[in-house]
Amino acid sequence: MEIKKRDSNLELYRIITMLLIIAHHYVGNSGLLSEQAVYSAPLSFRSVFLLLFGAWGKTGINCFVLITGYFMCQSRITARKFVKLLGEVIFYRVVVYLIFSLSGYTSFSISSFILMFIPVTKIEHNFTACFLVFYLCIPFLNVLIHHLTEKQHIRLICLSAFLYIILGTMHKAAMNYVSWFVVLFFIASYLRMYPKPCFSNGKLWALLTLGSMAAAAISVIIGAKLGVMGNRQMHYYFVSDSNTLLAVMAGISSFMLFKNLRIPCSRFINTAAASTFGVLCIHAGGDTMRQWLWHDLLNNIGFYASPYLPLHAFGCVLGIFIVCTIIDMLRIRFVEIPFFNVFDRHWMKIEAWYAATENKLFGKIGISDK
Repeated sequence: MEIKKRDSNLELYRIITMLLIIAHHYVGNSGLLSEQAVYSAPLSFRSVFLLLFGAWGKTGINCFVLITGYFMCQSRITARKFVKLLGEVIFYRVVVYLIFSLSGYTSFSISSFILMFIPVTKIEHNFTACFLVFYLCIPFLNVLIHHLTEKQHIRLICLSAFLYIILGTMHKAAMNYVSWFVVLFFIASYLRMYPKPCFSNGKLWALLTLGSMAAAAISVIIGAKLGVMGNRQMHYYFVSDSNTLLAVMAGISSFMLFKNLRIPCSRFINTAAASTFGVLCIHAGGDTMRQWLWHDLLNNIGFYASPYLPLHAFGCVLGIFIVCTIIDMLRIRFVEIPFFNVFDRHWMKIEAWYAATENKLFGKIGISDK
Protein backbone atom coordinates (compact mmCIF):
# COMPACT_ATOMS: atom_id res chain seq x y z
CA MET A 1 0.00 0.00 0.00
CA GLU A 2 1.38 3.40 -0.96
CA ILE A 3 1.99 5.71 1.97
CA LYS A 4 0.38 9.11 1.53
CA LYS A 5 2.96 11.87 1.67
CA ARG A 6 2.23 14.70 4.07
CA ASP A 7 1.83 18.17 2.56
CA SER A 8 4.42 20.67 3.69
CA ASN A 9 2.21 23.58 4.77
CA LEU A 10 2.11 22.70 8.46
CA GLU A 11 5.67 21.37 8.31
CA LEU A 12 6.82 24.80 7.13
CA TYR A 13 4.73 26.28 9.94
CA ARG A 14 6.54 24.00 12.39
CA ILE A 15 9.89 25.39 11.20
CA ILE A 16 8.74 29.01 11.48
CA THR A 17 7.38 28.27 14.94
CA MET A 18 10.74 26.97 16.10
CA LEU A 19 12.52 30.01 14.67
CA LEU A 20 10.18 32.23 16.70
CA ILE A 21 10.95 30.23 19.84
CA ILE A 22 14.71 30.55 19.27
CA ALA A 23 14.28 34.31 18.74
CA HIS A 24 12.40 34.50 22.04
CA HIS A 25 15.26 32.70 23.76
CA TYR A 26 17.76 35.05 22.10
CA VAL A 27 16.17 37.92 24.01
CA GLY A 28 14.74 36.27 27.10
CA ASN A 29 17.55 33.85 28.04
CA SER A 30 20.51 36.11 27.34
CA GLY A 31 19.96 38.93 29.82
CA LEU A 32 19.22 41.46 27.10
CA LEU A 33 15.95 42.45 28.73
CA SER A 34 17.86 43.38 31.88
CA GLU A 35 19.73 46.09 29.97
CA GLN A 36 18.68 49.37 31.60
CA ALA A 37 18.51 51.13 28.24
CA VAL A 38 15.59 48.93 27.21
CA TYR A 39 13.50 50.54 29.95
CA SER A 40 14.99 54.00 30.02
CA ALA A 41 14.51 54.39 26.25
CA PRO A 42 11.74 51.92 25.37
CA LEU A 43 10.98 53.57 22.03
CA SER A 44 14.56 53.59 20.78
CA PHE A 45 15.32 51.46 17.75
CA ARG A 46 17.32 48.87 19.75
CA SER A 47 14.67 48.55 22.45
CA VAL A 48 11.77 48.22 20.03
CA PHE A 49 13.70 45.75 17.88
CA LEU A 50 14.62 43.50 20.81
CA LEU A 51 11.18 43.62 22.41
CA LEU A 52 9.45 42.71 19.15
CA PHE A 53 12.08 40.19 18.11
CA GLY A 54 11.56 38.20 21.30
CA ALA A 55 7.80 38.63 21.67
CA TRP A 56 6.65 35.47 19.90
CA GLY A 57 8.02 32.59 21.95
CA LYS A 58 4.83 31.89 23.90
CA THR A 59 2.83 32.19 20.70
CA GLY A 60 5.23 29.66 19.20
CA ILE A 61 4.45 27.19 21.97
CA ASN A 62 0.76 27.47 21.12
CA CYS A 63 1.51 26.89 17.44
CA PHE A 64 3.58 23.80 18.20
CA VAL A 65 0.91 22.22 20.40
CA LEU A 66 -1.92 23.10 18.00
CA ILE A 67 -0.13 21.15 15.26
CA THR A 68 0.19 18.16 17.59
CA GLY A 69 -3.46 18.32 18.62
CA TYR A 70 -4.69 18.72 15.05
CA PHE A 71 -2.91 15.57 13.87
CA MET A 72 -3.17 13.41 16.98
CA CYS A 73 -6.91 13.86 17.61
CA GLN A 74 -7.46 11.48 14.69
CA SER A 75 -4.44 9.28 15.31
CA ARG A 76 -3.43 6.64 17.79
CA ILE A 77 -0.59 7.17 20.25
CA THR A 78 1.60 4.08 20.09
CA ALA A 79 4.42 2.98 22.36
CA ARG A 80 6.80 3.47 19.44
CA LYS A 81 5.80 7.13 19.04
CA PHE A 82 6.22 7.85 22.72
CA VAL A 83 9.52 5.97 23.00
CA LYS A 84 10.78 7.97 20.02
CA LEU A 85 9.85 11.25 21.74
CA LEU A 86 11.14 10.17 25.15
CA GLY A 87 14.37 8.81 23.70
CA GLU A 88 15.06 12.09 21.93
CA VAL A 89 14.61 14.07 25.15
CA ILE A 90 16.78 11.78 27.28
CA PHE A 91 19.47 11.52 24.60
CA TYR A 92 20.03 15.26 24.48
CA ARG A 93 19.78 15.70 28.24
CA VAL A 94 22.49 13.10 28.79
CA VAL A 95 24.75 14.10 25.89
CA VAL A 96 24.64 17.83 26.64
CA TYR A 97 25.35 17.18 30.32
CA LEU A 98 28.31 14.90 29.50
CA ILE A 99 29.78 17.35 27.00
CA PHE A 100 29.75 20.22 29.48
CA SER A 101 31.02 18.00 32.30
CA LEU A 102 33.84 16.34 30.36
CA SER A 103 34.95 19.67 28.90
CA GLY A 104 35.29 21.09 32.40
CA TYR A 105 32.67 23.79 31.79
CA THR A 106 30.64 22.44 34.70
CA SER A 107 31.31 19.92 37.43
CA PHE A 108 30.18 16.30 37.19
CA SER A 109 28.20 14.49 39.87
CA ILE A 110 26.62 11.05 39.88
CA SER A 111 23.31 12.36 41.24
CA SER A 112 23.04 15.05 38.54
CA PHE A 113 23.95 12.53 35.85
CA ILE A 114 21.23 10.12 37.03
CA LEU A 115 18.69 12.95 36.96
CA MET A 116 19.42 13.43 33.26
CA PHE A 117 17.61 10.12 32.66
CA ILE A 118 14.49 11.47 34.42
CA PRO A 119 13.02 14.07 32.04
CA VAL A 120 10.01 14.90 34.22
CA THR A 121 10.86 16.11 37.71
CA LYS A 122 8.08 18.67 38.08
CA ILE A 123 5.02 19.78 36.13
CA GLU A 124 5.03 23.52 35.84
CA HIS A 125 6.46 25.58 32.98
CA ASN A 126 9.18 23.36 31.55
CA PHE A 127 7.93 22.84 28.00
CA THR A 128 9.66 19.54 27.29
CA ALA A 129 8.63 17.82 30.52
CA CYS A 130 5.05 19.10 30.26
CA PHE A 131 4.81 18.09 26.60
CA LEU A 132 5.83 14.52 27.48
CA VAL A 133 3.11 14.31 30.13
CA PHE A 134 0.56 15.89 27.79
CA TYR A 135 1.50 13.39 25.07
CA LEU A 136 0.66 10.52 27.42
CA CYS A 137 -2.74 12.08 28.07
CA ILE A 138 -3.74 12.24 24.38
CA PRO A 139 -5.27 8.72 24.18
CA PHE A 140 -7.60 9.57 27.07
CA LEU A 141 -8.38 13.00 25.62
CA ASN A 142 -9.31 11.32 22.35
CA VAL A 143 -11.82 9.11 24.16
CA LEU A 144 -13.34 12.23 25.67
CA ILE A 145 -13.65 14.36 22.53
CA HIS A 146 -14.98 11.50 20.40
CA HIS A 147 -17.79 10.94 22.88
CA LEU A 148 -18.80 14.59 23.06
CA THR A 149 -21.42 16.15 20.84
CA GLU A 150 -20.36 19.22 18.90
CA LYS A 151 -22.28 21.46 21.31
CA GLN A 152 -20.60 19.85 24.30
CA HIS A 153 -17.23 20.29 22.64
CA ILE A 154 -17.90 24.01 22.12
CA ARG A 155 -19.09 24.41 25.71
CA LEU A 156 -15.92 22.73 26.94
CA ILE A 157 -13.79 25.11 24.87
CA CYS A 158 -15.73 28.13 26.16
CA LEU A 159 -15.34 27.04 29.77
CA SER A 160 -11.63 26.36 29.29
CA ALA A 161 -11.12 29.65 27.46
CA PHE A 162 -12.73 31.61 30.28
CA LEU A 163 -10.66 29.90 32.96
CA TYR A 164 -7.34 30.01 31.13
CA ILE A 165 -7.45 32.85 28.62
CA ILE A 166 -9.75 35.46 30.14
CA LEU A 167 -8.66 34.99 33.75
CA GLY A 168 -5.11 34.32 32.64
CA THR A 169 -4.95 37.64 30.82
CA MET A 170 -6.90 39.80 33.25
CA HIS A 171 -5.70 38.40 36.56
CA LYS A 172 -2.66 36.34 35.54
CA ALA A 173 -4.28 33.26 37.08
CA ALA A 174 -1.72 30.53 37.78
CA MET A 175 -1.66 27.59 35.38
CA ASN A 176 0.66 24.81 34.31
CA TYR A 177 1.56 23.89 30.76
CA VAL A 178 0.11 20.38 30.85
CA SER A 179 -3.43 21.60 31.51
CA TRP A 180 -2.99 24.46 29.03
CA PHE A 181 -1.87 22.03 26.34
CA VAL A 182 -5.07 20.08 27.00
CA VAL A 183 -7.08 23.25 26.31
CA LEU A 184 -5.20 23.75 23.04
CA PHE A 185 -5.94 20.12 22.20
CA PHE A 186 -9.67 20.77 22.64
CA ILE A 187 -9.41 23.72 20.23
CA ALA A 188 -7.30 21.94 17.61
CA SER A 189 -9.45 18.83 17.69
CA TYR A 190 -12.61 20.88 17.14
CA LEU A 191 -11.04 22.55 14.12
CA ARG A 192 -10.21 19.10 12.74
CA MET A 193 -13.43 17.27 13.59
CA TYR A 194 -16.03 19.92 12.71
CA PRO A 195 -14.91 21.73 9.53
CA LYS A 196 -16.83 24.91 8.72
CA PRO A 197 -16.73 27.06 5.58
CA CYS A 198 -14.98 29.86 7.48
CA PHE A 199 -12.23 27.44 8.55
CA SER A 200 -11.15 27.20 4.92
CA ASN A 201 -11.21 30.94 4.21
CA GLY A 202 -7.52 31.70 3.69
CA LYS A 203 -8.04 35.46 3.27
CA LEU A 204 -9.96 35.66 6.54
CA TRP A 205 -7.19 33.91 8.48
CA ALA A 206 -4.51 36.00 6.79
CA LEU A 207 -6.27 39.17 7.95
CA LEU A 208 -6.78 37.77 11.45
CA THR A 209 -3.12 36.74 11.63
CA LEU A 210 -1.90 40.17 10.56
CA GLY A 211 -4.39 41.88 12.88
CA SER A 212 -3.55 39.80 15.96
CA MET A 213 0.20 40.10 15.39
CA ALA A 214 -0.08 43.85 14.85
CA ALA A 215 -2.15 44.16 18.03
CA ALA A 216 0.44 42.10 19.92
CA ALA A 217 3.30 44.24 18.58
CA ILE A 218 1.50 47.47 19.52
CA SER A 219 0.73 46.10 22.99
CA VAL A 220 4.44 45.35 23.50
CA ILE A 221 5.50 48.89 22.63
CA ILE A 222 2.75 50.56 24.66
CA GLY A 223 3.40 48.19 27.56
CA ALA A 224 7.10 49.06 27.52
CA LYS A 225 6.30 52.77 27.71
CA LEU A 226 3.73 52.31 30.47
CA GLY A 227 6.15 50.08 32.33
CA VAL A 228 8.74 52.84 32.47
CA MET A 229 6.14 55.31 33.73
CA GLY A 230 4.90 52.90 36.39
CA ASN A 231 8.27 51.33 37.17
CA ARG A 232 6.94 47.90 36.23
CA GLN A 233 7.74 45.33 33.56
CA MET A 234 4.64 45.45 31.34
CA HIS A 235 6.09 45.08 27.84
CA TYR A 236 4.88 41.50 27.34
CA TYR A 237 1.65 41.76 29.34
CA PHE A 238 -0.63 40.44 26.56
CA VAL A 239 1.89 37.90 25.30
CA SER A 240 3.64 37.11 28.58
CA ASP A 241 2.54 33.49 28.56
CA SER A 242 0.91 31.06 26.18
CA ASN A 243 -2.58 31.53 27.62
CA THR A 244 -2.65 35.32 27.32
CA LEU A 245 -5.18 36.70 24.86
CA LEU A 246 -3.03 37.97 22.01
CA ALA A 247 -0.65 35.01 22.15
CA VAL A 248 -3.67 32.71 21.73
CA MET A 249 -5.23 34.77 18.94
CA ALA A 250 -1.97 34.97 16.99
CA GLY A 251 -1.35 31.27 17.48
CA ILE A 252 -4.77 30.07 16.34
CA SER A 253 -5.11 32.48 13.41
CA SER A 254 -1.60 31.75 12.07
CA PHE A 255 -2.21 28.01 12.47
CA MET A 256 -5.39 28.27 10.40
CA LEU A 257 -3.59 30.42 7.82
CA PHE A 258 -0.90 27.79 7.24
CA LYS A 259 -3.42 24.95 7.38
CA ASN A 260 -5.12 26.48 4.35
CA LEU A 261 -1.94 27.07 2.37
CA ARG A 262 -1.40 24.74 -0.54
CA ILE A 263 2.23 23.66 -0.36
CA PRO A 264 2.90 20.26 -1.95
CA CYS A 265 5.11 17.72 -0.26
CA SER A 266 8.67 19.01 -0.04
CA ARG A 267 11.28 16.55 1.15
CA PHE A 268 13.54 19.40 2.24
CA ILE A 269 10.86 21.10 4.35
CA ASN A 270 9.58 17.87 5.86
CA THR A 271 13.08 16.67 6.74
CA ALA A 272 13.94 19.95 8.46
CA ALA A 273 10.58 20.00 10.25
CA ALA A 274 11.19 16.50 11.62
CA SER A 275 14.11 17.88 13.62
CA THR A 276 12.38 20.92 15.15
CA PHE A 277 11.79 19.21 18.49
CA GLY A 278 15.45 18.21 18.50
CA VAL A 279 16.41 21.84 17.87
CA LEU A 280 14.46 22.79 20.98
CA CYS A 281 16.01 20.01 23.08
CA ILE A 282 19.52 21.06 22.09
CA HIS A 283 19.54 24.85 22.31
CA ALA A 284 17.23 25.08 25.35
CA GLY A 285 18.77 22.15 27.20
CA GLY A 286 19.09 23.62 30.67
CA ASP A 287 20.66 26.60 32.43
CA THR A 288 24.21 25.56 31.57
CA MET A 289 23.43 25.50 27.86
CA ARG A 290 21.73 28.89 28.09
CA GLN A 291 24.74 30.42 29.85
CA TRP A 292 27.23 28.96 27.37
CA LEU A 293 25.20 29.66 24.23
CA TRP A 294 23.82 33.14 24.78
CA HIS A 295 26.42 34.64 27.13
CA ASP A 296 29.75 32.97 26.40
CA LEU A 297 29.54 31.89 22.77
CA LEU A 298 27.25 34.43 21.13
CA ASN A 299 27.78 37.32 23.59
CA ASN A 300 24.33 38.78 23.08
CA ILE A 301 24.77 41.51 25.69
CA GLY A 302 28.05 42.51 24.10
CA PHE A 303 26.21 43.17 20.83
CA TYR A 304 23.53 45.30 22.47
CA ALA A 305 25.23 48.59 21.58
CA SER A 306 26.51 47.36 18.22
CA PRO A 307 25.03 48.73 14.98
CA TYR A 308 25.03 45.10 13.83
CA LEU A 309 22.58 44.00 16.52
CA PRO A 310 19.77 43.06 14.06
CA LEU A 311 22.23 41.16 11.85
CA HIS A 312 23.59 39.35 14.91
CA ALA A 313 20.08 38.48 16.10
CA PHE A 314 18.84 37.05 12.80
CA GLY A 315 22.16 35.34 12.12
CA CYS A 316 22.22 33.65 15.53
CA VAL A 317 18.64 32.39 15.25
CA LEU A 318 19.16 31.01 11.76
CA GLY A 319 22.58 29.59 12.62
CA ILE A 320 21.29 27.81 15.73
CA PHE A 321 18.42 26.31 13.76
CA ILE A 322 20.71 25.05 10.98
CA VAL A 323 23.41 23.64 13.28
CA CYS A 324 20.92 21.96 15.62
CA THR A 325 18.98 20.53 12.68
CA ILE A 326 22.14 18.97 11.27
CA ILE A 327 22.99 17.54 14.70
CA ASP A 328 19.51 16.05 15.02
CA MET A 329 19.62 14.58 11.53
CA LEU A 330 22.86 12.82 12.51
CA ARG A 331 21.18 11.56 15.70
CA ILE A 332 18.29 10.16 13.68
CA ARG A 333 20.64 8.48 11.22
CA PHE A 334 23.14 6.97 13.64
CA VAL A 335 21.17 6.57 16.89
CA GLU A 336 17.40 6.56 16.37
CA ILE A 337 17.20 4.37 13.26
CA PRO A 338 19.58 1.67 14.60
CA PHE A 339 17.75 1.72 17.94
CA PHE A 340 14.35 1.15 16.34
CA ASN A 341 15.75 -1.59 14.13
CA VAL A 342 16.26 -3.50 17.39
CA PHE A 343 13.14 -2.12 19.11
CA ASP A 344 10.81 -3.16 16.30
CA ARG A 345 12.10 -6.75 16.37
CA HIS A 346 11.39 -7.22 20.07
CA TRP A 347 8.51 -4.88 20.87
CA MET A 348 5.68 -7.25 19.88
CA LYS A 349 6.93 -9.81 22.41
CA ILE A 350 7.29 -7.15 25.11
CA GLU A 351 3.84 -5.76 24.32
CA ALA A 352 2.26 -9.23 24.45
CA TRP A 353 3.94 -9.96 27.78
CA TYR A 354 2.80 -6.63 29.20
CA ALA A 355 -0.80 -7.10 28.01
CA ALA A 356 -0.96 -10.59 29.51
CA THR A 357 0.51 -9.37 32.80
CA GLU A 358 -1.83 -6.38 32.96
CA ASN A 359 -4.91 -8.48 32.16
CA LYS A 360 -3.94 -11.01 34.80
CA LEU A 361 -3.42 -8.33 37.44
CA PHE A 362 -6.62 -6.47 36.57
CA GLY A 363 -8.55 -9.73 36.49
CA LYS A 364 -7.50 -10.51 40.05
CA ILE A 365 -8.75 -7.18 41.38
CA GLY A 366 -11.92 -7.15 39.26
CA ILE A 367 -11.07 -4.41 36.75
CA SER A 368 -12.50 -4.86 33.25
CA ASP A 369 -12.62 -2.90 29.98
CA LYS A 370 -16.38 -2.36 30.25
